[in-house]
Amino acid sequence: MTENHPLPAYFILTFFLSCLKSGINKSKPWTGLHQQPNKLRHDPEALNLAASDYGNMVKEAPAAVLQPSSINDVVHLISYAYNNPIPFPIAARGQGHSVRGQAMAKNGVVIDMSALRRNRKTAGIAVFARRWTGELYADVGGEQLWIDVLNATLAYGVTPVSWTDYLYITVGGTLSNGGISGQSFRYGPQVSNVVEMDVVTGKGNMVTCSAKKNSELFHAVLGGLGQFGIIARARIALEPAPNRVKWVRMLYSNFSAFTKDQERLISLNGRKQASALDYLEGLVLLHHGSPDSWRSSFFPPSDHPRIISFVNQYSVVYCLEVAKYYDHHTLSTVDKELEVLLAGLDYESGFKFEKDVTYVEFLNRVRTGELKLQSKGLWDVSHPWLNLFVPKSRILDFDSGVFKDIVLKRNITKGPVLIYPMNRSKWDDRNSTVIPEEEVFYTIGFLHSSGFDERKLFDEQNEEIIEFCTKSDIQIKQYLPHYNTQTQWIHHFGSKWPTFRQRKIKFDPKLILSPGHKIFNPSPV
Repeated sequence: MTENHPLPAYFILTFFLSCLKSGINKSKPWTGLHQQPNKLRHDPEALNLAASDYGNMVKEAPAAVLQPSSINDVVHLISYAYNNPIPFPIAARGQGHSVRGQAMAKNGVVIDMSALRRNRKTAGIAVFARRWTGELYADVGGEQLWIDVLNATLAYGVTPVSWTDYLYITVGGTLSNGGISGQSFRYGPQVSNVVEMDVVTGKGNMVTCSAKKNSELFHAVLGGLGQFGIIARARIALEPAPNRVKWVRMLYSNFSAFTKDQERLISLNGRKQASALDYLEGLVLLHHGSPDSWRSSFFPPSDHPRIISFVNQYSVVYCLEVAKYYDHHTLSTVDKELEVLLAGLDYESGFKFEKDVTYVEFLNRVRTGELKLQSKGLWDVSHPWLNLFVPKSRILDFDSGVFKDIVLKRNITKGPVLIYPMNRSKWDDRNSTVIPEEEVFYTIGFLHSSGFDERKLFDEQNEEIIEFCTKSDIQIKQYLPHYNTQTQWIHHFGSKWPTFRQRKIKFDPKLILSPGHKIFNPSPV
């Protein structure tokens, strides 16, 4: 495997210009870039944006930013880097929603995928049905936002079934990580709902792949952290769309009862099963926080005082959140179905809350909170997030050692704390995603927001949580992982590391793509 060398900004730009002037590469696409200089930018505005992300904790400036007008510009950039005597790093940046610099390319080139969304001359989202099977799909550009996928598919009365909680992020970005939300227990993560992709590999080759065609690349890219290719197109499975959602939250003081009820509900998980929920998540409410967070304003304001009093009584309270979709066909039965599903749950009497909202309102619930924070200047702060997968067998230990000890003692947690279970059987182990070995495991999300002066405190808490799990032999896996050494990455991937490494050698042998994760820097073991 060839070693990648970081280059000074002027050196990379000189490469591009010399390529155009000397005729080393006389292809028309590069001539097009030369004639449209705004495609390749190295001005402070473009570089500063590409050197930042949602986390606001890492700053690594590229030498240049490519603003493509078609996927061919991406193909030719990567091909040029690959065929250069000294290859340079390249990273695709969608919405910059990473938190630890994962979409950055220090002294390399960042591809601004939002420019492709703005500039492309063909439709970025196309809905169709297979004539011989009737199966419904959407062909979606990797640069497209999930909110736009939602709106485009709903125009045809259909929808994807697996989502993320926040929709203003790109399809390529979530598929490179996994893509999880409350639907994952039943429909699997987003990577389990893709049937075909077009991928630009680290060699600059455009390859169509699926589970049956170029399957190794297909499974490598799904959850592959951008290490093997840039997703140009994804074919996503669709189903008929509901109109409305019954949305319910219930509060628990007993963690064991809370997890028992969650696990019972996710055991009903057939994709076509009528007697099953469509969504299940959970929240941890702490005595020093508000019952509502920026992610959603759910609880009636009139109930806030008694909820706060209840949380203060126990210091830590758990909120079970579920949803059942319906349309005009199921309007007359949805209440009874939900009643049967929730019968016998051991939540606190008097602390069940319900809403009836549109399907779009439910899926786009986080957007309202985002806009509120933006209006107050509180969106562009540090976000020292920690996302973990925890095996079911150790979730009680995690609760006692983390929620009821570390988090309470430090008393600094701000922002939502998520906790909900998923089923391993809904994930494809051939993909690059890494999850615990047990059939049921929990996702834990500490979605901190902090002032820049407080960030160190949250990093210290995150480190203490990880150290506790290590000492207690709780076999956690990070979601949206961040590590500082390759030894840590090897431990993270576990038995998947040899396959992951071999796939890197095959599809990106010169270590060009996604250097921000620092998995293969300077060279793999």
